[in-house]
Amino acid sequence: MVTKGVSHIALGVRDMDKSLRFYHNLLGFEIVRDEIQETRGTVLPALYKDAHERRRVVTLYWKKGKDEAFLVLSEHTDKPVSGEAIKLDQIGIHHFAFWVEDLPKVYEELKAKGADFIVPPSITRTKDGNFNSAFLCDPDGILVQLDELVE
Repeated sequence: MVTKGVSHIALGVRDMDKSLRFYHNLLGFEIVRDEIQETRGTVLPALYKDAHERRRVVTLYWKKGKDEAFLVLSEHTDKPVSGEAIKLDQIGIHHFAFWVEDLPKVYEELKAKGADFIVPPSITRTKDGNFNSAFLCDPDGILVQLDELVE
């Protein structure tokens, strides 16, 4: 078996409205679905740490098309959820990254909209190329990296 690429990234969020302001309003993802899903009678309970009866699910695309990856946000409001975002020196998925064009311009635009960057654009030179990267956190503290290849 050979994988073809990333299908989607799914994030559990505490406050969907705050997360949508970040991923839709700030980063520009297009909302293609926003619905309440009942979990009873589905595979979802087998994937949960704690039982939940329903969840709000929002699917967002940065580029819609066959085999294009997308983002799924899920919020459980029936009872409190557990867990915290992790950092780079911890086990688990500690961040994800998106390609952008003209990172310095994107950085200034997002700062003007209130984005709080942890690391401003900085260039890392590797054998694979020179990466200009910046880091910010989403409303739940999940690290989000913005990248572009530069000369």
